Amino acid sequence: MAEKPIVKNVDMNEEMQQEAIECAQAALEKYNIEKDIAAYIKREFDKKHGVTWHCIVGRNFGSYVTHETKHFIYFYIGQIAILLFKSG
Repeated sequence: MAEKPIVKNVDMNEEMQQEAIECAQAALEKYNIEKDIAAYIKREFDKKHGVTWHCIVGRNFGSYVTHETKHFIYFYIGQIAILLFKSG
């Protein structure tokens, strides 16, 4: 994917950040519907890092969430925003 990811807010180690970005890029290549992109990212992180990950994908949304320490990232790939966090 040619679009350079832009991280807007993060509380996550570098390795997991890179994994989130790569997972999102794979999802964007595979799916066109935002719900499907979010589901793919969430399922991948549930598998690799334990359950209760939440993912929101879209072009226009506000958010205010509670998350576990070191388990939050909000970034853009092109016009698409991705919010990924663990809570619960």
